[in-house]
Amino acid sequence: MSSSFPILGSTSHPHESFSAARELEARLSRVVRGEVRFDAGSRALYAADASNYRQVPIGVVVPRDAADVEATLAACRELGAPILSRGAGTSLAGQCCNVAVVLDFSKYMRNIVSLDATMRSAVVEPGIVLDRVREAAEWHHLTFAPDPATHSRCTLGGMIGNNSCGTHALMGGKTVDNIHSLDVLLYDGTRLTVGPTSDEEFHRIVRGGGRAAEIYRGLDRIRRQYAQLVRDRFPDIPRRVSGYNLDELLPERGFHVARALVGSEGTCVTVLHATLDLKHSPPCRRLVVAAFDDAFIAADHVPFVLEFKPIGLEGIDDVLTSFMLRKGLAVEDVKLLPPGRGFLLVEFGADTEAEVLTQAEAFVAAARSLPSRPAVELYSVADAARIWAVRESALGATVFVPGEPHGWEGWEDAAVPPEKLGSYLRQLFALMKEYGYRSPMYGHFGQGCVHLRINFDLESQEGVRNFREFLDRATDIVIAHGGSISGEHGDGQARAALLPKMFGPELMQAFREFKALWDPENRMNPGKLVDPIAVYEPTENLRVGPKTDQDRKPNPAAKDTTFFRFPDDGGSLAEATLRCVGVGACRKESHGTMCPSYMATREEQHSTRGRAHLLWEMLEGDVLPGGPSGGWTSEPVKEALDLCLACKACKTECPVNVDIATYKAEFLAHYYRKHRHPLRDYAFGFMDRWASMAHAIPGLTPRLANLPLQIPGVSHAIKAALHIAPQRSLPQFAARSFQAGRAWRVPQFSHLRRGSEAVLLWPDTWNNYYHPHALDSAESVLASAGFEVEVPAGHVCCGRPLYDFGFLDQARAYLERTMAKLAPQIDAGLPIVFLEPSCASVFRDELRNFFPHDLRAGRLREQTWLLADFLVQRAPGYQPPDLTGRTLLLHGHCHHKSGSASAKKMTAETELLRRTGANVTLLDSGCCGMAGPFGFEKEKYEVSQTLGERVLLPAFRNAAPETILVSDGFSCREQVAQNLTRHAQHLAEVLDSGRGVKP
Repeated sequence: MSSSFPILGSTSHPHESFSAARELEARLSRVVRGEVRFDAGSRALYAADASNYRQVPIGVVVPRDAADVEATLAACRELGAPILSRGAGTSLAGQCCNVAVVLDFSKYMRNIVSLDATMRSAVVEPGIVLDRVREAAEWHHLTFAPDPATHSRCTLGGMIGNNSCGTHALMGGKTVDNIHSLDVLLYDGTRLTVGPTSDEEFHRIVRGGGRAAEIYRGLDRIRRQYAQLVRDRFPDIPRRVSGYNLDELLPERGFHVARALVGSEGTCVTVLHATLDLKHSPPCRRLVVAAFDDAFIAADHVPFVLEFKPIGLEGIDDVLTSFMLRKGLAVEDVKLLPPGRGFLLVEFGADTEAEVLTQAEAFVAAARSLPSRPAVELYSVADAARIWAVRESALGATVFVPGEPHGWEGWEDAAVPPEKLGSYLRQLFALMKEYGYRSPMYGHFGQGCVHLRINFDLESQEGVRNFREFLDRATDIVIAHGGSISGEHGDGQARAALLPKMFGPELMQAFREFKALWDPENRMNPGKLVDPIAVYEPTENLRVGPKTDQDRKPNPAAKDTTFFRFPDDGGSLAEATLRCVGVGACRKESHGTMCPSYMATREEQHSTRGRAHLLWEMLEGDVLPGGPSGGWTSEPVKEALDLCLACKACKTECPVNVDIATYKAEFLAHYYRKHRHPLRDYAFGFMDRWASMAHAIPGLTPRLANLPLQIPGVSHAIKAALHIAPQRSLPQFAARSFQAGRAWRVPQFSHLRRGSEAVLLWPDTWNNYYHPHALDSAESVLASAGFEVEVPAGHVCCGRPLYDFGFLDQARAYLERTMAKLAPQIDAGLPIVFLEPSCASVFRDELRNFFPHDLRAGRLREQTWLLADFLVQRAPGYQPPDLTGRTLLLHGHCHHKSGSASAKKMTAETELLRRTGANVTLLDSGCCGMAGPFGFEKEKYEVSQTLGERVLLPAFRNAAPETILVSDGFSCREQVAQNLTRHAQHLAEVLDSGRGVKP
């Protein structure tokens, strides 16, 4: 075997490694049917996981099937290249980043091969997302019991690698307890199916000879030699995840080879298929929350709670809830908690409502009689879902909290016996106080596992020394309590060097022998968990580590070189990109809006996380071409941002409020300083100017402007010149704009009449020049609600399309002109009502990012209203028309839902529409796929259609003819009009009793 790639600890010339990588890429490209990606952008994408660590991989392979995996390992074996199997990349201990060839199973190898409800088992591929398995199993009232907070995107392969747990591990155990067998591939090409091993099966394998016999004989020797040590030294607790599962080799555990490999973090084998054990899923569940004076007292009561046999027992503290309130995260849900400072979330499950209610009420009665007198609340099913949303938002709540230093992983999932949890936490927090550390606490109190995100200083030499010292001392506390230094997230790099303290030298030797049986060449995720040469220290490979003088050179993302001011990130884009902690909430596929392009492509580079990581890598400059000074020209970054629809969903749905739409606009503004804008950018970016010119003479010039679009040959030429999808029809200008039509009906106000109930109705480009009837209806509705409606004279525009193409100098000028033109109205506090959500978002978001300290800009932001919010909050007596018996389907615009928690739920819209007496359904449709110019662009048409067909178009297409279709966004209505024979209407039209209520 060639040794072109160095093993850990050896040295090699950079040119030799580069040459070997090029040769390996060529070989892989010949034999792999999936994707082989050795470019700088792909390597940068996979350089980090959700941990503190970063290592740039050799390359990435996205296999289509098991044959591709076998071909990949064969090619890597020929050149000695290490292998790293990766799921969703949400690991928190550094086990999913390495200098290796990364295998990403999540795009293609994501199938349920079979599900047998009778046998309560399922066979799955490693890239399948947990929620897809659970959804299929729930049809049979079954489930895969472990359910970490990342259940919407974590993969089964990753769960097997980490030995994941989750909220309901109390009911069904860890991943290891739910694995029947594994189909695995070794680095040497051996493929085995492993599981429980009877004596007869063992002898059959040994008689068969070959590599399998060698492995099983070795496993038998390990279990015989170290059996008593395993029994004596392995903590007998629910959440021991650290080390290899040598206990599963013991006779009393059935010599279960598959379960021994669970939690091995890709250091021994690559999993090709897994046979899962499914458990009964109680269909009826009730949640009780008990609130104590502090979290330590709550932890003391865990044994008491466990006597009542809950299926889930989670804990959170008041530091966490205060962080959530400061971040505006799940604010209304947090308010559902009873008064207290330490909370236990206790869930009961049963087959009938009566049974589960009996269980819950018995616990409530007993808890209320405790001497500590906790506040106890039994929740409805609907409110319970909101409380669980608080728990699942916990990690996001601990990151980028205003006024708080950064918190980091590193000591976030140790576990102790549940009866010792209170003592452990008190000693740990006393140690943290010594170092000036602070953290919220949350997690699986019922199994003695508590998550933390401590404000370690990882950016100075002294801070890193303190961090390492703290880890040693915290390990001592855990061991003294009979616990495990990892109770869920695994060892990886974060805790691998601490394992000798926990297990001692003899068991560490047993671990090394176990790994050597499977991976004698040390090519499987070397340096992580257990390594025959040396594991990485927790202080190595830090993504954000101590800076040298060279590292402190001027950054191109410093506040004096960017267009936006980034007021929430210290004025720095570089700091903003650090918001992404890698938990991958943007990789969910079945609900919400974030991230639409990932939903369509299932490509890491088109996720919010992928884009944030690439931007960070660009600013670091050591992987992506160009370096820091020329990083703004990075083509991998531009390619990743190209499919960003600028929907802004990430700004609210991302747990840490990563705002890729803003970062994209900033990048493009710099990129196009060195590149020429294509013609299409000017055509779409300055659409307001062309629309205004097209309406220069009402009734005449709009018809002339529309004429070329109606002549087939000319229309085709225009679309070809602008690279517009031939399937699209360009919107037609209205014969008369709203402003022009209004001029005939209503005299313009020459001054503001103070004291009157006046509002300013914003004539946005889209409704003014294309759909004036929506503004007509809005004026009618506002008048009927008792307001005097004013409209700005002349052309006004927020400049929204300019951001899509990086025209930020011009966008800033648009806002300056608007503030100057509307100065009297702004200074008088006149409410400004918008119909187009994307326009309102400019004044709520981009305006502040340009002018964070401008008083007039601040007032304008506060005076910006969407129609529904304005009517609900400023006209509570307004009564919409009677639509009793009608059915309405409501689709929310992305920019609207990015505004706040209530906006995300379209609370004001649904309230107004339900006042009509109609049956209202709010679609969980995500982005419509049009997104301004995005859906018109030829190269993005397929993605646009994929998104439209995900929920919105089928729902509207299949609605009954008499159903009223409602959507406020011009782009959203355009997507509907271009794909269906039906049309959607603006909320204003529906509320206007004289218009818009026809199907």
